[in-house]
Amino acid sequence: MNYPSIHLENVINEFSKLPGVGSRTALRFALYLLDADEKEANSLAQSISLMRSEIKLCKHCFSISDSDECEVCKDAKRDHSLVCVVENIRDVMAIENTNSYSGVYHVLGGVISPIDGIGAGDIKIKELVERIAKEDIQEIILALPTTMEGDTTCFYINKLVKDMNVKVSAIARGVSIGDNIEYTDEITLSRSILNRLPFDKIYGK
Repeated sequence: MNYPSIHLENVINEFSKLPGVGSRTALRFALYLLDADEKEANSLAQSISLMRSEIKLCKHCFSISDSDECEVCKDAKRDHSLVCVVENIRDVMAIENTNSYSGVYHVLGGVISPIDGIGAGDIKIKELVERIAKEDIQEIILALPTTMEGDTTCFYINKLVKDMNVKVSAIARGVSIGDNIEYTDEITLSRSILNRLPFDKIYGK
């Protein structure tokens, strides 16, 4: 499509890079901002800039936070002996929305995927093992995607910690095979966590 302005085209191209945003939607976004009050457009630009510059990773769980420690890790009422291991921040948000989990988290930042060039050293597995060694963690819940990559990561983590004094469980398979945690409805996700099983019961030894 030919655009009457190179600046409009540049904005459309940037919006088109967002997940699920095609060229037509990107065009609508760009034209909306062009017609919007300048204050509104500047506010959006400033919010994006501040998000990029100010958001940090929690020093304990590697979730995102406005400070060095996230609100979950700061909360003394949470069960810090129970750690839910997830792929990304979207999974943390999904589980928190169930209002049924009282422990804390460990965000890996991905799963092992050799085809994508992601190995164990590229995600926060070493940091998880170090947490288990240093902190009074009684149980870890592996709440990773029920995909080949997610299962591979679960097996790898279980192998690393099997001789450590920690219980390893996994979410019940109410979550369908091949599903990502973030797309699972809240009721199913809540039941999958509450009805978690020992790792070996689900995956075998």
